[in-house]
Amino acid sequence: MLSLKDLLSQSPYTLLYFYPRDNTPWCTVESQDFSHLIYDFAACNVQLMGVSKDSHESHCKFIDKHSLTITLVSDEDLALHKKYGAWWEKKMYGKTYEGVIRSTFLLDSTWTIIHSWKNVRAKWHAALVLDYVSSSL
Repeated sequence: MLSLKDLLSQSPYTLLYFYPRDNTPWCTVESQDFSHLIYDFAACNVQLMGVSKDSHESHCKFIDKHSLTITLVSDEDLALHKKYGAWWEKKMYGKTYEGVIRSTFLLDSTWTIIHSWKNVRAKWHAALVLDYVSSSL
């Protein structure tokens, strides 16, 4: 199994998008959108990776169920989430809890953040990111 470091060194740029959970409606939409645009990102020398705290087994089922073409990274210990600020305190119905902030980061081959999108909406996000990448890189 490859490490994230191995994967990051395979392309000049990497796009990490953090999402809350496999097989949920908006996470599925976002992952499918990125999958449909994988060749457009590749043309810009950008590899795509989705990151969630779900297990490797869950990712495999998610990929198979929805015919995803992107790489999914399991971050069960939340190390990447915390490193990139995608795990944060949230509030809902008066309760405070920690959870995933849907975020995307464009990285160079040294893991340096070139651009970030935080607290994004799943629908149309992949297309907006591609617009930025194709006009900026």
